[in-house]
Amino acid sequence: MTVERSKADLCAWRMEAIRRIEADYNRSADTHLIRVDLPRYPGITLYLKDESSHPTGSLKHRLARSLFLYALCNGWIGPDTCVIESSSGSTAVSEAYFAKMLGLRFIAVVPASTAAPKLDAIRFHGGEIHTVDDPRTVYDVSNALAAKTGGHYLDQFTYAERATDWRGNNNIAESIFAQMSAEEYPVPEWIVCGAGTGGTSATIGRYIAYQRHGTRLCVADPVHSVFHRHFADRRALSLPEGCGSCIEGIGRPRVEPSFIPSVIDRMIAVEDAASIGAMRALSARLGRRVGGSTGTNLIACATLIAEMAAAGERGSIVTLLCDGGERYGCTYYDDAWLDARGIDWRPHAAQMAALLAGD
Repeated sequence: MTVERSKADLCAWRMEAIRRIEADYNRSADTHLIRVDLPRYPGITLYLKDESSHPTGSLKHRLARSLFLYALCNGWIGPDTCVIESSSGSTAVSEAYFAKMLGLRFIAVVPASTAAPKLDAIRFHGGEIHTVDDPRTVYDVSNALAAKTGGHYLDQFTYAERATDWRGNNNIAESIFAQMSAEEYPVPEWIVCGAGTGGTSATIGRYIAYQRHGTRLCVADPVHSVFHRHFADRRALSLPEGCGSCIEGIGRPRVEPSFIPSVIDRMIAVEDAASIGAMRALSARLGRRVGGSTGTNLIACATLIAEMAAAGERGSIVTLLCDGGERYGCTYYDDAWLDARGIDWRPHAAQMAALLAGD
């Protein structure tokens, strides 16, 4: 009788946890799609899917919600479970939000180099921080913490591609195409995103195929990331030790299980300095700060725009504004921090400003 009651209590808790997450989603409006006209490239229009407007400020809010629902429906999380995640920051911020909503302890395993405002945001939502000096150890440390606490490691790098319903259910791809439906070129020529786990590119690529759209998917990747190397040569599985990008949230030293190269049409490798220059130029154009991975996306868009213009093609390109820039005030928006690392972003900012010029 006690066992049956315990099972009933667990089932009731799980149902309430899922209800809370779904209710939170129902209270949220969809993120805005910003149109950026390009007068120097008539017939080509750029759109930014602004994911910074989520309650936790980034694209990773979608992933965190999906990971929690996936874990709950699989019976991996209960009312006393300590939830663990390895992250460069933004996913952990979003997961801390959902853990707090459910009254669960949350520990984020993050590289010591993670921007301080991200750590503050994790703590704001009640999360705990466990830093590691070597980013390559986040997986083993997370598994060890889960074993020590009797908790559950969410493991975004493995489950991102399967936790999201890529067929629809208002995922980011379905949202983009719905918002584009009344535009001059409603089916984008390209959608451009980055890859951290690979979950977003997997969702978008599968949705494009499922809906039989002619849109192509381009993934922008930091030069010091293994993903674009693996895309070109499946034998490339990891980077040499000490090789890494400073652009948080995208790029990895190893090929993650959630990265699905077969759904991607093209990858463009982007230097960190170019990402930061593009980020700065777009921030000036929008009148508000955006994050570094948005700059990476924008550089890839610039390449595609130039190619379309040279070929006399018309159409639309959609990319992601992944997060706001308020979390990077002490890094990407600090000239002294950039100069100390030899990141010459200014020429790239000038080039991007010319592309984005409104006159």
